[in-house]
Amino acid sequence: MTSPLEQKKIKIAGPSIVTANRTWDGAVVYRTAGHGWSTDLTEAAVVRTADAARDLLSEAAADDVNAVGPYIAPVAVDQTGTIAPGNLRERIRLDGVTIPLLPVAVAA
Repeated sequence: MTSPLEQKKIKIAGPSIVTANRTWDGAVVYRTAGHGWSTDLTEAAVVRTADAARDLLSEAAADDVNAVGPYIAPVAVDQTGTIAPGNLRERIRLDGVTIPLLPVAVAA
């Protein structure tokens, strides 16, 4: 993963996407091939080269209206083209909290 400030040092080891958080509600969003943002990972534009990743990240960083803090994240793409997060951090961002939170007992 990298930030827009490190654009000159982009190196990707496999399929990647550009992701961020939407400014008005904090939702996880993904940059699409149509130059927009989607909350659906299946609509994310997948890049496979550092140059393509740099271009997509630059475009996303310039679009400061809908998302904040865009960065490149790895994904896994299976034989059918299904996209899945490529690491634990991105899985948690996609799925949200997966550990049930128990109510805390308050002493009377």
